Amino acid sequence: MADVTSEVRIVGAERPDGLTLRTVGLSARGLPEVRVEALPPYLGDGWARVLGTLARHLAATGEPPGELAPGVEVRFSTADDGALILAPPPGRDAGWHRDVLIRLFPEARI
Repeated sequence: MADVTSEVRIVGAERPDGLTLRTVGLSARGLPEVRVEALPPYLGDGWARVLGTLARHLAATGEPPGELAPGVEVRFSTADDGALILAPPPGRDAGWHRDVLIRLFPEARI
C-alpha cells in the first residue's frame, strides 16, 4: 500500500451525536476524503487506525475497499462535499462501530 502518512492527517471533532473523524490530505491526490461519524469517543483511537488504513488503500488503488479485513464488510455513502462516509455493514445499525473494532483488533476487547 502507498505510504501517505506524511501527507494525510486524521482529525476529529466532538459533536452532539459523538465523535467525527476525517482524513485531510487525500483530496490533494484527487481522491475523496474519508469520514466516520457518531462514534462513541472511547473508540476514537481505534477508528483513527481504521481511517489511516483506508487512506493508504485509497492512495494505492484509487478505490474504497469492500472489506476492512476478511469478513469485515464496509459500505460508504457520499457526502455533499464528495467525502466518503463510512456506513454500517449490511444488516447492522447501533453498535456497529464497536463491533468492527472488535473484529479487527480482537486483542483489544473494548
